[in-house]
Amino acid sequence: MTVQLYDTKAQILRDFVPLDPGNVTIYVCGPTVQSAPHIGHLRGALSFDILRRWLTHRFGRVTFVRNVTDIDDKVLANATDGEPWWALAYRMELAFTRAYTAIGILPPTYEPRATASIPQMQELIERLIEAGHAYAAPADSDAAGDVYFDVRSWRGYGELTRQSLDAMEPAADADPRGKRDPRDFALWKGAKREEPASAAWDSRWGAGRPGWHIECSAMSRRYLGPEFDIHGGGLDLRFPHHENELAQSTAAGDGFARYWVHNGLVTVGSQKMSKSLFNFVLAEDVLRERDPLVVRYALAAAHYRSSLDVTDSSFDEAEAAVDRIRGFLERALRALRENETDVRMNAEVPQRFADALDDDLGVPQALAVLHETVRDGNTALDAGDRDAALRAFSQVAVMTGILGIDPLDPQWASTDASAEASALDTLVQTMITQRADARAAKDWATADRIRDAIAAAGIALEDTADGTHWTLSGERPPTKENS
Repeated sequence: MTVQLYDTKAQILRDFVPLDPGNVTIYVCGPTVQSAPHIGHLRGALSFDILRRWLTHRFGRVTFVRNVTDIDDKVLANATDGEPWWALAYRMELAFTRAYTAIGILPPTYEPRATASIPQMQELIERLIEAGHAYAAPADSDAAGDVYFDVRSWRGYGELTRQSLDAMEPAADADPRGKRDPRDFALWKGAKREEPASAAWDSRWGAGRPGWHIECSAMSRRYLGPEFDIHGGGLDLRFPHHENELAQSTAAGDGFARYWVHNGLVTVGSQKMSKSLFNFVLAEDVLRERDPLVVRYALAAAHYRSSLDVTDSSFDEAEAAVDRIRGFLERALRALRENETDVRMNAEVPQRFADALDDDLGVPQALAVLHETVRDGNTALDAGDRDAALRAFSQVAVMTGILGIDPLDPQWASTDASAEASALDTLVQTMITQRADARAAKDWATADRIRDAIAAAGIALEDTADGTHWTLSGERPPTKENS
């Protein structure tokens, strides 16, 4: 067993060897809660949810930290007189949590808010100043209260993204008038007259608030220690955010992240989905129109490092795939009459499925193994091969469980959907009983009429030794209206 991950810092596939084989440690940059989540946010969080699930399977324990940036320029800019920045941040944090939960993303081990780690950020800034890698703006300047990281003091600056310092654009996170070099970035931002007093904390440099980059360095250290296994986030965070994190943490003497893992972005017409470009699709809108399990499947189906252009057809294909998996599992349970819990507990992960996920989380290849097993299972059921069908069921159950796409998991049963399914089942079962009575009375015309009515509704019947069962076929024969 060797898990390999693509390390974006080394730019190669590396064998994953955790610091502590009994506890894998992961830090993922969470949302800046300025506004509601779009599906790009869901895709990023889902990528690391699947990685976490697989590493838990392989190593037994994962400590997973995903932060919430609840104080930031964008949060302050979107606040209003009627909704202060902290109220906006909390409302948007809840919106992210609802969206994550809807598609089955596991809650983090710890989910720290930036505003709860201000002392740790100030302590890290002090260490950088003492080491000669940070400086405060002159007290008599317009930038008084600001503290900056001195990029020219740290030889390793630029190593994550392999950029030359002189080729970089100036940092746009603070007024350049207080900087020694325009590329220096803000660690602490002095309070501004136009900003609310509630958005400032006391410090020895003056009242102010943290810069964006220092937040993650301080919180990852607080919850995972000075060195941890994996730092994750979207590809768009590599520069400047992750580059700056790496520089300030290592300049302060910390080992920091041993592996850097970045997910690809969701695109619209080959252009990055972004709120600033106004080309985003809100998670709330998608989840209102689509089954959350289908959304999860669609966002997970491509390799996590690839760009993903999500369209209506993406969700349609995902829905068909989920229906195939669900149909086999339900059919197998009826035919095998096994205790579902016992079968799942005794299941083994197919080797080809494990190989796929060990190879840089190859979800597309893993899904191919899953669907091949579904096909084999249906073939076994058709042939009456109980042992092969049981083996396929157990393997499909364990694979869907690991990927978080098990259609039979109670988390996917909404109250409304359950009520609708129950009502439909009552109606169909009544018609099945009427058809059986007609056949027993040799009233073939009535039996055929009932069968045709059921088929016209897109429902397929399966006559077995233990009774007749129905499933949604998704196909309707031609009628006078549509022929």
